[in-house]
Amino acid sequence: MKETNSNTANAKPHFKEFGLHPDLLRAVLEAGYEHPTPIQAKALTPVINGSDVMGAAQTGTGKTAAFSLPILHRLMPLANSSASPARHPIRALILTPTRELADQVAHSVELYAKYTPLRSAVVFGGVDIQAQKAQLRQGCEVLIATPGRLLDHLTQGNLNLSQVGILVLDEADRMLDMGFMPDLERIVRALPAQRQSLLFSATFSPEIRKLAGNFLKDQPISIEVAARNATADTVTQLVHKLHENQKRQALAHIVRSKGLRQVIAFTNTKAGAARLARQLEQDGLRVESIHGNRTQLERMKVLDAFKAEELDILVATDVAARGI
Repeated sequence: MKETNSNTANAKPHFKEFGLHPDLLRAVLEAGYEHPTPIQAKALTPVINGSDVMGAAQTGTGKTAAFSLPILHRLMPLANSSASPARHPIRALILTPTRELADQVAHSVELYAKYTPLRSAVVFGGVDIQAQKAQLRQGCEVLIATPGRLLDHLTQGNLNLSQVGILVLDEADRMLDMGFMPDLERIVRALPAQRQSLLFSATFSPEIRKLAGNFLKDQPISIEVAARNATADTVTQLVHKLHENQKRQALAHIVRSKGLRQVIAFTNTKAGAARLARQLEQDGLRVESIHGNRTQLERMKVLDAFKAEELDILVATDVAARGI
């Protein structure tokens, strides 16, 4: 979400105009957000009204809030402060393709719901399943999960999906690319047939439309706010043409000369990520890397350090960085 000047000629709508529950609106405004991004402005009302939605939006356009805020709003009539886990059944299930994205969505849900009694939990692979099992026993209205780990818990009887009324497939295109279709079909079979379903993807490819046809109602509301392969309008792109042996020195120079903070450098390979991180560290910069050879705990520690501005540069492979 980004702030805009309400005094401009093309003033954007304010979050106050969407009828969000006061406790949710308070959290949004405290976070510094006043005006919704295009995907949020188009999705909030249909989702609040209970419609099935398929939305096409690039990463960085604010799509997480586009579904999490209206979902929390819809759940508020069922919110309660009871200590009993039975009073907090899973009512909304958000599926993401990667652990990093699941963690990001979970943090957003927690932020927006902080003034409500609604509970949320996140489960993904690469970490202790017993700790997740204990968390699920406490009850949660919103569950964020990767498909594989969700099926692990479902198989072990650690959760009950019989009261799920809202399903979200986030970055559905990525889930198809990673071969999650069989897992998604198994999960959907465990859900009530009468539910609201939301699908978000970078594009409306034929494969995504087929997926929507399987999981959404006959006439879902279609929302598209970015052209195919477009970059979010919050991103400024610059290109520097360099020889291979000049790239690392140039990156270090740009970071230092411009006083940049929280820089992310992408590489194609795991070995390349580790090598670049070592070289930049030798240049005196605070650097860490995330890639497929690092454990989930290591990745989470690195991301926490990056969020806390303890790093100058985060080096990541394209796959590991999905969802940052």
